[in-house]
Amino acid sequence: MSELNEMKSELAELKSRVGKIEDLHAIRKLHYAYGYYIDFCQYDEVVQLFAKDGEVIFLSGIYKGHEGVARLYKTWFQNFFTKGKPGPEYGFLLDHFQMQDIITVADDRKTAKGRFRAILMGGNHETREYKPEGLPEQFYEAGIYENDYVQEDGVWKIKRLDYMVQWQAEYEKGWAHTEAHLQPAVETYPKNPLGPDELLPKARQTWPHRHDVPYHYAHPVMGAKLNGK
Repeated sequence: MSELNEMKSELAELKSRVGKIEDLHAIRKLHYAYGYYIDFCQYDEVVQLFAKDGEVIFLSGIYKGHEGVARLYKTWFQNFFTKGKPGPEYGFLLDHFQMQDIITVADDRKTAKGRFRAILMGGNHETREYKPEGLPEQFYEAGIYENDYVQEDGVWKIKRLDYMVQWQAEYEKGWAHTEAHLQPAVETYPKNPLGPDELLPKARQTWPHRHDVPYHYAHPVMGAKLNGK
C-alpha cells in the first residue's frame, strides 16, 4: 500500500511539473504574440491579450482595465502611428524583438511572472506621406518587461504589463548623442485624453538616465531575492 501511495505521489508531482512546463510555453507564446501584434499595429488583438482587470505601466503611468489598455494602444498608438487604421502600414516600421525570457509559474499554476528584454527598430520610409509628428525618422529602442500573468477561464492572459524603456537612439546619431524622445507622463486621464489612469509615485527618468529594474525571481545560484523585492 505504501508503494502504491508513493507511486501516486510521484505521479501527482510529475503532472504538476509537466503542467508548469506547458504553462511556461503558453506564457512565452502569449508574450511573443504580443510582440508580433505590436509590430504590425494590430492593437485590437493586443487589447484582447489582457485580463479584464489587466493593466499596463508605461512611461510612469498606469493604464487600468480594458478601457485604459485600449486608450493606450488604440486611442494613442493607433491614431498616432497609423491614423486610426489597423496595420501594417506602408513605409512604417516598428519591429519588436522579444528575448531573454525568465518565466516563473506559481505553485498553484494560477498566476505567473515573466521578465523579457525588447529591442525595437522603428521609423518611416522616405516615400511615406504620413509622418507621425515628433517621431524620429529612424530610431532604436530597448526596454525590459517585468510582467504578471493570470489564468482567466483557463487561458493565460496578461495581468500587468510593466514596460520600462531603457534607452532610445536616433539611427544617425546613435545612443551617445541622443536623448529619449519618450518622456514620463505628467497628467492623468481625463485631463489628458491619452493619459494614464494613475501616475507612479516616482517618475522614471529616461535615457541617458539609468535605473534599476527589480527582478521577480531569486538568484539561480544563491537563491536570494535581489533588489529587496
